[in-house]
Amino acid sequence: MNGLTVRRAAPEDESAAWEIVDEYNTSFGVVLRDDRASLRDYLDGTGAVWLAYQDGMLAGCVVLRPLDSIGPRASEVKRLYVRPAYRGAGVAGALMDALEAHARAAGYDAIYLDSRPDFQTAIRFYERRGYEPVARYNENPEATVFMRLALR
Repeated sequence: MNGLTVRRAAPEDESAAWEIVDEYNTSFGVVLRDDRASLRDYLDGTGAVWLAYQDGMLAGCVVLRPLDSIGPRASEVKRLYVRPAYRGAGVAGALMDALEAHARAAGYDAIYLDSRPDFQTAIRFYERRGYEPVARYNENPEATVFMRLALR
């Protein structure tokens, strides 16, 4: 997409990252929310955040975090969000391309995710990217769909 840039957020991007993650939480009525401190941890290196900009305007985000409950080589994608004005234009794919490339380079064996059954568009998107159903791996009360992408 012309004018689209995706970059890994740095600690100085905390305000922009928080703005869009909070928008995600509010838009979808998320109960188990990341707080600003956990987002700061992702920015400082325990995970990673990518921000997408379309013609200089913040368009979307995605978060990757280690999933230690599964094992040292497992990760989880969280908070994939594209603002409504930018949907359908490849922003989500570009964000996931960056996240998945980073996860491979960082030595992760798999990326997990959870979702809700009413997010059918997102679920189909993940399926097209190779994510497959797996058993429940967390206690998120909102999630009933669990998926995994094998990286190796």
